[in-house]
Amino acid sequence: MTNRTAPAAPPAGRARPRIRGVPLLAAGAAFLGMLDATVTNLAVPGLREDFPGASLAGLTWVITLYAVLFAALLAPAGRLADVAGRRALFQAGVGLFTLASLACAVAPGLGALLTARGVQGAAAAAMIPASLAVLLHDTEPERRAAAIGLWSAAGAFAAAIGPAVGGLLVDALGWRSLFLINIPVGVAMLLGGLRLPRATGSGGRRPDLLGTALLGGGIGALALGVTQTRDWTWTDARTLGLLAAGAAMVALAVARSVRHPVPALEISLWRSRPFALTNAVSFLYGTALYTWLLVGVLFLTGHWHYSVLKAGFASTPGAFTATAAAIVLGRLTSRIGTRPAVVGGALLMLAAGIWCYAALPDEPRFSTFWLPLGLLVGAGMGALSTGTASAAALSVSPSRFAGATGLNTTARQLGGALGIAALAALLPADAGRSDYATVYLFCTLAAGGAAIAGLWSGVRPPSAERGPR
Repeated sequence: MTNRTAPAAPPAGRARPRIRGVPLLAAGAAFLGMLDATVTNLAVPGLREDFPGASLAGLTWVITLYAVLFAALLAPAGRLADVAGRRALFQAGVGLFTLASLACAVAPGLGALLTARGVQGAAAAAMIPASLAVLLHDTEPERRAAAIGLWSAAGAFAAAIGPAVGGLLVDALGWRSLFLINIPVGVAMLLGGLRLPRATGSGGRRPDLLGTALLGGGIGALALGVTQTRDWTWTDARTLGLLAAGAAMVALAVARSVRHPVPALEISLWRSRPFALTNAVSFLYGTALYTWLLVGVLFLTGHWHYSVLKAGFASTPGAFTATAAAIVLGRLTSRIGTRPAVVGGALLMLAAGIWCYAALPDEPRFSTFWLPLGLLVGAGMGALSTGTASAAALSVSPSRFAGATGLNTTARQLGGALGIAALAALLPADAGRSDYATVYLFCTLAAGGAAIAGLWSGVRPPSAERGPR
């Protein structure tokens, strides 16, 4: 009894019950990975109480270190999933993420917490591309668009609901509960992963280790340099040194990948215009997404003087429209292609940004302004998440799904790092309404750029694809 059939072949007989569990496992990995990217936004006050000797800049590394390692290792992890095997990397990523979550929850000091958060970010980088590779390889071609919609919906919902979950848990149980909730979910996913179809990689050869180290280190240095502009300046020698070192390492990784038989980075993926443009859309989407989520929490707590718990719940409604949009458009993609989801989602975010910039009120107006604004921008985020994930995965052959997804998600994470850095530069300590509006204008411009790039980023409907031969 074996499941080593071609990815496009419909499962039969006793294998089918296993396949039915794949979407839930893949969605669970996407949910965990993206939730921990935003859930800690409201944990800093609690961390300051437990670690009074730490500076605010040091505490914010609990958020940024996860993002940096996540962005740095996504592309190598995606390539490793293609070569070493999707099930193996999925199980390794989930197991390491669960252990790192436990280490975060029991960390005795800030240093131990930061170390565990770095490991957690690296594990999330393994989970994300491996989960989508598992989903797509073990799903019939005609159902792949709907499967991507579910996977994207889980990630979009997690990212949007993160502040609410964080506010609720920190208020009721303290910041350590943010990591404890990952443990039972991770254990359940590990047990479920044992039932996944076994699969070998595309030849059993590991990617170029030196190229992988150069690529991961380069992306990490670039992300770190951009993120640290909140404490340093763009012209600071440390910032310039990190950016220069990162650019040099990425250039060396690219040069090695051109001629290496099993490269860390598949340069040929960018020869596809839809894939290259989808990466551009993802970068701009990430810039708008992470900036929007963080500036909203800061505006609610700093200008409308909401409590942390109230601000978290006020940020929740958009999570539901994001999920609904991702699921609906995931199903429609098989008939209409990916361009409507990408362009439509970007235009919804653009409209929300223009509305926010023009009418951001000084006094709290939740039901007449904040709620409809959140529902609108949430729908745009869900559509963009599904559109970019579908376009990236379905523009390549099944054997390259994970590598393509890793590169695409890396673009989004790097865009998010740039967006957070821009927010820090645009928002003074004593910010007023106009300062927050300026940040929303920045998000609006990024969304507009994503809409323009999305006009040329679509791929043909998945129902028309031939699948592997």
